[in-house]
Amino acid sequence: MFNEPEFIKLLFMLADTQAWISNMEKDLFYQLPLQEKCKLFRKTYYLSATALTHILERHYYKISRHPACGKFTIDVPTIVHWIKEAFAAEPSAINGSLNFKRTMDTGTQIGFDKEGQSTTCITVITEPGGAVKTAFPGQYQLP
Repeated sequence: MFNEPEFIKLLFMLADTQAWISNMEKDLFYQLPLQEKCKLFRKTYYLSATALTHILERHYYKISRHPACGKFTIDVPTIVHWIKEAFAAEPSAINGSLNFKRTMDTGTQIGFDKEGQSTTCITVITEPGGAVKTAFPGQYQLP
């Protein structure tokens, strides 16, 4: 049997919790020493704490998990800066997926691709709605 009062109570509790977490997430990103932080919160291209955690876990040289992945050798604020700047790159569809990729040459070495080659390129993968899923040093290669 559907309990409407309990459903509404739970719905409001989840909405309040989600709003609280979203505000905490914005506060976290505002701590980064970057210009134009508001660009991190676009509706068409945005980076969540969950996505940044994924990126750092797989692709940050200071975290030794996932050794076969490309690794950023730049600091976290610079990684976030290049993810933000990659918005200007032309998105292209990824075959067999609803996701998009943007690849941008930063003009400076940012890390090593998954083959271990030094690279100046960053690739950012986004969902159709604009959420950044991942970013890594190097160019996208078909799986």
